[in-house]
Amino acid sequence: MSNPGYGKRSAPNQKPSTARDFDQLPPREAAVAAYIDQLPDGADISVKTLAKVLPYGQCAVGTVLRRLQAAGHLHRDGIVVANETQLLWVTRTHFSRTARDADWWEAFVRGDVPPETRRPTRSRAFILLAALGRANPALSLSAADCAMLEPQVTEWFERGADENELLHALTSGLPTAVHHAASLVRRRLTDKMPPVRTTAPPPPPAPSGRYAAECRECKAPGPGDAMPDGLCRPCRGDLMPLVGPPGTVPHDDVSSRVSQVRANMVPRQDRPRGRAGVTVRRRGAQGRTTPPTGAS
Repeated sequence: MSNPGYGKRSAPNQKPSTARDFDQLPPREAAVAAYIDQLPDGADISVKTLAKVLPYGQCAVGTVLRRLQAAGHLHRDGIVVANETQLLWVTRTHFSRTARDADWWEAFVRGDVPPETRRPTRSRAFILLAALGRANPALSLSAADCAMLEPQVTEWFERGADENELLHALTSGLPTAVHHAASLVRRRLTDKMPPVRTTAPPPPPAPSGRYAAECRECKAPGPGDAMPDGLCRPCRGDLMPLVGPPGTVPHDDVSSRVSQVRANMVPRQDRPRGRAGVTVRRRGAQGRTTPPTGAS
């Protein structure tokens, strides 16, 4: 901190701080400006002090401060401070996050800077109308046109429409030549006004007897009369009825059925061999060989 009464002095009527306050400056100047901006009033922001805490030398810091002054963020003026024994020339430094021009700084030093009036807050409808020209240049509207059409767009929003729906209704299928954008927009807002949209009623609650209980073992829901002693059918050990086509094997009888099928299979070495379409010769009862059918 500098001596009392000196150091950084913040200019009045500055905009709120954002992350993009000094984006228009070169990187080095933006870094120094952001550092000075976060310092409290009365902090020492002389060249020597800043060079001790910033990664720049005194010559570089002096250049940065001159560039910040030219950009309108910094103003340094010299005044005479007198006491009983001496006269001193003192430099007072004012810093503004918002860039100011030379006329504003001169008026500020004189003490006759008028208070800045805040811009009126625009409604959602006004902002959409003002941006129509970006979506289609043929629909560029004046401030008076936006104020006139604002109530109609507000009614669209009240009926549940959003920005995308409005832009589609106003910009799709435009004629080749638009002679009066405000009249065209007013006509479309009137003709395409959506109905009042009501939210769907919530579904009715399930009957109280549908899922009146849950199994105390597996927590499965179910009717109360199907859970004697608080247990569902699988937890009680009751087998579920077999569901499937006729001949379906129960799951607990699969192993025995597979063993039975394997026992009834003919071993490979005992199976008759032959080519397709040729009857295998077999010996008759008296030991004679029986020729195949059709043989001479």
